[in-house]
Amino acid sequence: MPNSHASAALEDATRLVDAVATSRLPTRHGEFTAHVYHSRRDGVEHVALVAGEVTGHEAVLVRLHSECLTGDVFGSLRCDCGEQLDMALERIAKKGTGVLLYLRGQEGRGIGLAHKIQAYALQDQGMDTVDANVAQGLPIDSRSYEAAAQILQDLGIKSVRLMSNNPKKLAALEAAGVPVVERLVHQVVPNAENRHYLETKRVRMGHMLAPDTHLNYRSHNE
Repeated sequence: MPNSHASAALEDATRLVDAVATSRLPTRHGEFTAHVYHSRRDGVEHVALVAGEVTGHEAVLVRLHSECLTGDVFGSLRCDCGEQLDMALERIAKKGTGVLLYLRGQEGRGIGLAHKIQAYALQDQGMDTVDANVAQGLPIDSRSYEAAAQILQDLGIKSVRLMSNNPKKLAALEAAGVPVVERLVHQVVPNAENRHYLETKRVRMGHMLAPDTHLNYRSHNE
């Protein structure tokens, strides 16, 4: 028979997050239950906003949303983050069940707020979002979704319908043992400020976005 104490110790050693707080959270989109998870790796606190009953369920509607102060809070037009956040909450509320994971510590695809603002300055000089990171000696995208997968597993979710345009998110969940049974397009209408940013993500980062027919894409290196 397996050693239950050893198995428990191994599970604890590989655990990345701990649930630390839960409360009802009424929002303008509807009522959710907020679960806060503390990351053992870096001390960051992530939030799972849960609508309805998801424990033991298959094909749960899910969004992995990376923290974006400028877009989510200030309504920046340079990205699509704030609109994607609202869209996800609306879709979950309309469905009546689902989970939005708000992944903190992922500002600017993981480079942090100051470097992101500097990247904006470089973009105003002609660079795209990829080259602006590289010019600072930073990775194009350093985000990890292992903690997100563990949170979904802790919530008892068996499989997900993922609202995402990012193939790395799908691959990361699958690799961590969270089946993605369907990907749902989560694309907003571009504006004059984020049009080139979104097309850069499609062309250079492989995001599954519809081509922008109003923009003849040219990278900074061309």
